[in-house]
Amino acid sequence: MATGGVVTDLDVGDVLGPVEYTLSPFVVREYSHAVEMHHECFQSASELFMPPTLIHLDKLRLYNHACPGGTGPTARIHYEYDAEVLAPVRPGDRLSVSGEVKERYTKKGREYVLIEMQLKRVSDGELLVRYFDRVILAYKTRDEQAA
Repeated sequence: MATGGVVTDLDVGDVLGPVEYTLSPFVVREYSHAVEMHHECFQSASELFMPPTLIHLDKLRLYNHACPGGTGPTARIHYEYDAEVLAPVRPGDRLSVSGEVKERYTKKGREYVLIEMQLKRVSDGELLVRYFDRVILAYKTRDEQAA
C-alpha cells in the first residue's frame, strides 16, 4: 500500500480517505464561473447546487490527504473520467469523500491508474456521486520510450 507517500506510488487496493468537509456556496459559484458554467443553478443563491465536474476538487482533497509527499517525480495527465450524479449536492451539505485504486497498469510505456471515488452526505450516508478517474502517471514520448 502506497498511501502516505506520493501520488505516483499509488497501487491497486490503496484506500484514500475518507475526508469530510462542508460544501460552500463560494466554491460552487467560483468554480462554475471559472469553467464558464453560467447557468442559474450554479450561480443563484436560491437554486445553487454542485456542478458534476466539481468532483475533481475532491480528488485533489484525497490526494492531499493520502499522499502528503505530493505528486511524485512525474506529472499526471488527466486522461478520462466518468461522474455519475445520483442526487443533487447543495452548499451547506456536510460531505464525505473516499476513494480506492481499482487498476494500475502500463500501456505503450505509460503508467495508468484508475480510482473509484464516492461522495456521500454525512448526515444520512446517501451516495450522491460515484466517480471514476483515470490518469496517466508517467508520460514518455515515443523518443523516450525508444531510448
